[in-house]
Amino acid sequence: MNDLFAPASHDGPRIRVGIGGWNYAPWRDNFYPAKLVQRRELEYASRQLRAIEINGTYYGAQKPATYAKWAAETPAGFVFSLKAPRYITEGRRLADTGKGVSGFVHGGLAEMGDRLGPILWQLPPSLRFDADDLGAFLDALPRALDGQPLRHVLEVRHPSFLDPRYVELARAHRVPTVFTDSPDYPSLADLTGNFAYARLMRSADEFSAGYAPAELDRWAGHACAWAAGNDIAELPHAAARQPQGPPRDVFVFFISAAKHRNPAAAMALQSRVDLMS
Repeated sequence: MNDLFAPASHDGPRIRVGIGGWNYAPWRDNFYPAKLVQRRELEYASRQLRAIEINGTYYGAQKPATYAKWAAETPAGFVFSLKAPRYITEGRRLADTGKGVSGFVHGGLAEMGDRLGPILWQLPPSLRFDADDLGAFLDALPRALDGQPLRHVLEVRHPSFLDPRYVELARAHRVPTVFTDSPDYPSLADLTGNFAYARLMRSADEFSAGYAPAELDRWAGHACAWAAGNDIAELPHAAARQPQGPPRDVFVFFISAAKHRNPAAAMALQSRVDLMS
């Protein structure tokens, strides 16, 4: 394997910064090397970044062989976050999705081995907070697969989740809540599980790295604070902040907005947190 595909160091740091997906035509102009064949894009991207959030699973579960292929193309220490299929989360009642949840989790995810990172359950913007319904859903989430712990994370998109009762419920089930930095959806920085997960959706074309340097510095500080076990006072919360806890893993993904800038944003942020760690 030549230097172009030499793996970045994935050992040690608790903070993984990445992007959504890897197959995006504009990235062939500003991220992927010229003349790189498309079938090697994941191989290349996974050696520049520490994580990728897969959106394709949101539109339907994949075959076990596909999960195995993705894992085989990536270096040791790299992880995928998988968006759970929308047919599970967009039904009338979350409490009735147990069969779908089990089918997805046990439908081949084990083929990813240690490349399997968090499973992202993205709730639709129309879904209001219902403690009983959500509690039944969280109760049913499988906590292990083939003897290995599973990590679940919940993204809520209706303003009714800006409620201390939601935070209490998520903490009781030890399921982290996505911090969604977006003008369109509620943002909760409440720490409800043992890792932090942020989706940053404000990249701008005017900056070569998607964000102003000062903004990247700010997010690097936030990521390092989360990794050290701290809550972040300046970010919006629905409930009281948590006291300092043990160190935690942190996942930060640049999603949507000026998508063509997101790989540069991810690499710029990762370099900052590596210097600070």
